[in-house]
Amino acid sequence: MAFSAMKEKYSSQVHTVVLGATKEEGGTRDYTITVGGEGALPFLHFEGEVPHRPVVALEVWDVVPEWHESLAPYFGDVYNDPAAWAKKCVMEYNADLVVLRLKGADPDVADASPEDCAKVVKDVLAAVGCPLIVLGCGNPEKDSKVLPAVAEATSGEKLLIGVADQENYKSITAACIVHNHNIIAGSPIDINICKQLNILITEMNLPADRIVIDPTTAALGYGLEYGYSIMERARIGALQGDKMLAMPIICNVGHEVWRSKEANASSEDYPAWGDQANRSILWEATTAAALLQAGANILIMRHPKALALVKQNIEELMVPTSFDD
Repeated sequence: MAFSAMKEKYSSQVHTVVLGATKEEGGTRDYTITVGGEGALPFLHFEGEVPHRPVVALEVWDVVPEWHESLAPYFGDVYNDPAAWAKKCVMEYNADLVVLRLKGADPDVADASPEDCAKVVKDVLAAVGCPLIVLGCGNPEKDSKVLPAVAEATSGEKLLIGVADQENYKSITAACIVHNHNIIAGSPIDINICKQLNILITEMNLPADRIVIDPTTAALGYGLEYGYSIMERARIGALQGDKMLAMPIICNVGHEVWRSKEANASSEDYPAWGDQANRSILWEATTAAALLQAGANILIMRHPKALALVKQNIEELMVPTSFDD
């Protein structure tokens, strides 16, 4: 007897967002990346179209990071050079795109000026041909000065800039409108704040197809299931026609995972947990794999081996399966 799978029918789909601009489009990128566009829940190809695969980025800082020593063999030789670091991420580790975090702008770190930050971004753009994501230092007041300066200095490149929240979204949104960039709208694991911020940004006349959601998430073992539920609700809302939840989703996986004890604790302190180097890679890859199933379109990773595992997982998930065969 033939098996006939029950199929959901959805009335809408996720917006598509184009990252980067080529020379013909007013930028300098070698290629663009399109995310979003799903007409079904993640990887359910038999229910609807999944036109664009999720993409995976590696993280680059503008200052030497205080990361776990197990990451030094991969990036230690380029920690002092963000442009070389970005190039290594793309050329050696096969990242789809680069995330430049302007941590040096933090008043408690290096208090770099907006002009200095803009120069670093331009140096990274010159070093790689992929689209670029630029994150501020996390200080809302400083980011309100730094990110508009970056947007102006890279006008037309169609960067993905963030994170804009309820405190600083006005200045960042205005800069993205004027200089043709995309924006990351961040909300603290709250579906209502997520939706409200998207409404506020679109009311400033930034099109919905230039917004990417950062709903905030957690690492495996640290509330991942709660973040997953928020992302899942947003994705179902989008497919059911809620345009203010229909933006692609970005998840800062590496940042969250490498704050966890399981990724950092030594094998000597916790011998039953196994080798720290392998454990941290698997902790990051497993967290990312779960978030893919929740609807993530862009994953920001930290360890190159975790990135490789996740890219392999994505390739396998993007092979359509039909229950009608």
